[in-house]
Amino acid sequence: MSREVPQPPRPPVRVLLTAAEAYPALERAFLGAKREIWASFRIFDPTTALRSAEGRTIGGTWFELIADTLKRGVSIRLVISDFDPVAWCEGHSGTWRSVRILIAAAEIAGPAARLKVIPAMHPARSGILPRLVFWPLIVQKLRATARRLNDMPDSKRTAALREMPGVWNWIRRARNGRLRPRYLSLPPLCPATHHQKLAVIDRRTAYIGGLDLKDRFFDSPRHDRRSDQTWHDVQLLIEGPFAAEAQAHLETFLDVTSGKVEPIAQRRLLRTLSRPRRRWLTGIGPETVAQEVFAAHQMLTRRAKRLIYVETQYFRDRKLARFLADTARQNPRLEMILILPGAPDDVAFDGNESLDARFGEFLQAQALRILRDGFGPRLFTGGAAQARPAGSGKGNGRDRLNGAPIIYTHAKVSIFDQSAAIVSSANLNGRSLRWDTEAGVWLSSPEDVRTLRQRVMAHWLPRGAGAEYFDGETARAAWEALANVNARRIPEKRQGFLLPYDLGAAERFGSAVPMLPDEVV
Repeated sequence: MSREVPQPPRPPVRVLLTAAEAYPALERAFLGAKREIWASFRIFDPTTALRSAEGRTIGGTWFELIADTLKRGVSIRLVISDFDPVAWCEGHSGTWRSVRILIAAAEIAGPAARLKVIPAMHPARSGILPRLVFWPLIVQKLRATARRLNDMPDSKRTAALREMPGVWNWIRRARNGRLRPRYLSLPPLCPATHHQKLAVIDRRTAYIGGLDLKDRFFDSPRHDRRSDQTWHDVQLLIEGPFAAEAQAHLETFLDVTSGKVEPIAQRRLLRTLSRPRRRWLTGIGPETVAQEVFAAHQMLTRRAKRLIYVETQYFRDRKLARFLADTARQNPRLEMILILPGAPDDVAFDGNESLDARFGEFLQAQALRILRDGFGPRLFTGGAAQARPAGSGKGNGRDRLNGAPIIYTHAKVSIFDQSAAIVSSANLNGRSLRWDTEAGVWLSSPEDVRTLRQRVMAHWLPRGAGAEYFDGETARAAWEALANVNARRIPEKRQGFLLPYDLGAAERFGSAVPMLPDEVV
């Protein structure tokens, strides 16, 4: 029997800002499931704490919730992204750790438990020549992995190796017992991932947006945590026919990305899908078979009359930037508000200064310059920071804006006037728009768009912000004026979270990488 969770009537589309709203909603959806749950996440950590009052009645973490759901007879099919074990060994081992814990939850649930958990690496592989070019970097990463394993006590090393099955082929145990890279090997490069964050409950409720499941991603709309623990995101809970489209996608995307079948046409579901290329010698990335998120941005940009509002973790796609800029030149009334994090999270919080991090910032600076050339003063690019001063800090300074700790923006939302919107897992970079597996929804109901627009825009503004911040005729100027006033004030005196984005910091940090496709980052 399913556990009945009493809920008041709710609209067909619910907007969930940050994990403080999204995680409890997903927990309640699992608790209310009667037959089956299909899902696909980039990261799904079963040790994540339960946040809803209902969830905490059955345990403290998602491990207990999964076990309880299976025990009630609900079947669960979950795809978790697997990662290149050489390029990102930590992500690879994290996936297999989650798989192990989920299997343990099924064992606790009993012999009748129906769980299928699939660690899925995107099947595309780079060709031989790119692998030879990147061979020195591959060896460097294998050395770092071997060094980390060698520094562990024997028992921990054995446990760690169980959770990184993809590494064994590329390291060996030397005579002295220490691990070493296999220097004459040429590991495959896995350039794409399944990046979507999507669940369908009983084929009638879809959970979709930019948020994975992990304690690191928990934040509230107040963003009153430590800066490196902030994580602004947007997720939707959608009842009705859209769930059937999302279900069909979950049932077929692994076959599409492996090249076995073609994608099924959908109405409101937006996808990025790719499959392996046949260019086994020179190809770096996969062949794109669906770029509906990109195409929808083009279509809705053409239709927009006054204001495009965007929140995204990255804006690095120069193709999309040129399209937006050309459209702005053709429509001199069109304006744009673009909200970005002050810096990528690994750059801001981990001090990453690697070549790929610098290339990403180079592309973003270029894309923003293209936008500025097209929109001129009709573009406002903003960031967000907490209303408190930053500490002295020892890093590269990218974890702050105008002397305040940044709020990390991970949302993927685009709103076109008050008539259409896109919420998805896709960043506005070449990787998300052409290589990775992504899923989103096109909202066309005026009521849904208005609700989304009001919630995501009001979130950054001071309490009681006036109509001028929402009106398409005045919003861009009002947001820019507020950000500029905040930049002149000390952090404690600022209103809302808005500040101007620091393009100069991205340009100083960024670095071009000749011959590398934009889609790599």
